[in-house]
Amino acid sequence: MTTDTRKAFTFTGWHMLAIMLAFFGTIITVNFTMAYFATSTWSGLVVKNTYVASQEFNGKTAAIKEMLATGIAGELSVDAKGLRYRLTLPNNVPVVADSVLAHFKRPVGEHQDFELVMTPAGDGLYLAETAVLPGSWIVEIKATKDGKMIMHEAKRITVSGE
Repeated sequence: MTTDTRKAFTFTGWHMLAIMLAFFGTIITVNFTMAYFATSTWSGLVVKNTYVASQEFNGKTAAIKEMLATGIAGELSVDAKGLRYRLTLPNNVPVVADSVLAHFKRPVGEHQDFELVMTPAGDGLYLAETAVLPGSWIVEIKATKDGKMIMHEAKRITVSGE
């Protein structure tokens, strides 16, 4: 007659405790890691005060409709030499503005954002000489004349690294 001398495995409370700690420890660690990355990177802030932005919405919409009714159009080009922006009315009539400001923003993140004041070059053309880092940008352009906004547009561009 043979006898089996191997000890049978007994599942104890300590085994269950180890399984529970490993399971919930993994879940909690992943959650804290994701929360850290979410709060330490881009804030996601679009406006400082959403209530004030909502109250100003109708006024801004009316101003944009008024601006578009004039037929004003802007043409933006960015290359290695810098930035060119041309403002025209229908039939290629040039628009003279008192100031043109271009605000470059990355789609995600704020640490590379910058603004350029463009100088007039005649016939509705405005220039800025600066090197723009390669990649995707959102360029917000504001043109004013006599203290009134005559053009406000945002264009998404991609600058090549060549």
